Amino acid sequence: MKNLWLFVSLLLFSTGVFAQINADSVAYSKQRNKINAMLAARKTRFSQYDTSLTKRSGIFHLQTKNDIRRSNEILMDITETDDEIFIELKKLFDYRTSQLNTTAFQKKQIENSAKEAEKSRMAYMATINRFREQNETLQAKLDKQKKDFENRQRIYIIVIVLTFTSILVLLLLKRKRKA
Repeated sequence: MKNLWLFVSLLLFSTGVFAQINADSVAYSKQRNKINAMLAARKTRFSQYDTSLTKRSGIFHLQTKNDIRRSNEILMDITETDDEIFIELKKLFDYRTSQLNTTAFQKKQIENSAKEAEKSRMAYMATINRFREQNETLQAKLDKQKKDFENRQRIYIIVIVLTFTSILVLLLLKRKRKA
């Protein structure tokens, strides 16, 4: 009964574990897709920055202050995007770490359950062995008592037969003397 209860609890626990891992992996995938989209946006912004550096709208084909400002604005957007990417990467690593910690915790719980089951099994085996030894001891005592009882019974039967025989012999001797 206890083994059945342990099996059912492990079954329910494992389904909860897989549901948790599945939920974590979905969140992990969404976060990864978000980061990939941000990286693609950064790549396009960087290509815009690269083209803005080569754009020269001034006299004698030189860069103007507006060209430099546009390049700096694009560069500032790129750095803001980089900051956001770092924040999202930290979240992604946190998902991964929490998933690994959850898995390690679940493994630890399963190991503890297995150790408890092993302890219970060993205790049951020790109890069974102790009961076997007691049963063998009691069986040996019972066999000895049966032999002693049979021996006493034989002695009583012999004594009773000898008593009746001696009474009959005495009665027969008494009758022969009278006659």
